[in-house]
Amino acid sequence: MTEHTLLIIKPDGVRRNLVEDILKRVGDHGFSVVARKDMVLTRELAGDLYAVHMGKHFFDNLMKYALSGPVVVLKLQRVNAIQELRNLIGATDPLKAKKGTIRGDLKDPNSPKDPSVMENLVHASDSVENANRELEIFFPS
Repeated sequence: MTEHTLLIIKPDGVRRNLVEDILKRVGDHGFSVVARKDMVLTRELAGDLYAVHMGKHFFDNLMKYALSGPVVVLKLQRVNAIQELRNLIGATDPLKAKKGTIRGDLKDPNSPKDPSVMENLVHASDSVENANRELEIFFPS
C-alpha cells in the first residue's frame, strides 16, 4: 500500500552538507519527494513535533538542538513508506546503526564515543499515526 511519511534532515545533516547525499539515498530506495521545505524550525513547530517527548529528561536538549540551525523537511511517498524509511535511516543511536543505513554510514566520525542520540542526522515518522500527525504540522491539508 502506498503511504506518505515525514523525513527531516536535522541541523547536523544540513551543517555537514549531507542533504544531497541523503536525498539520493532516499530516491535510490524508491521514495518520491511529494513536498519539501527548507527552513529553521520555530519553537512552536519543534514543540508540536516533539510533543510526545515533553516531560522526558532529554526534552530541553532536544528542543535546543532542533532550533540550532536549518533543516530540510520532506513529505515522502512509496509502498510501505514508513517502515521502509525506518529501515533506511537505521538505529537512533548512530553507534548502533548498521552499515548501509543513513545514520550508520553518515555518522560524524569526529563525534564523541557516546554521541547524543538527538544529533543523528534525520528524523522519520515511526507509525501511521505519527506520520499523519507530523505531516499535518509541516504540510497541512
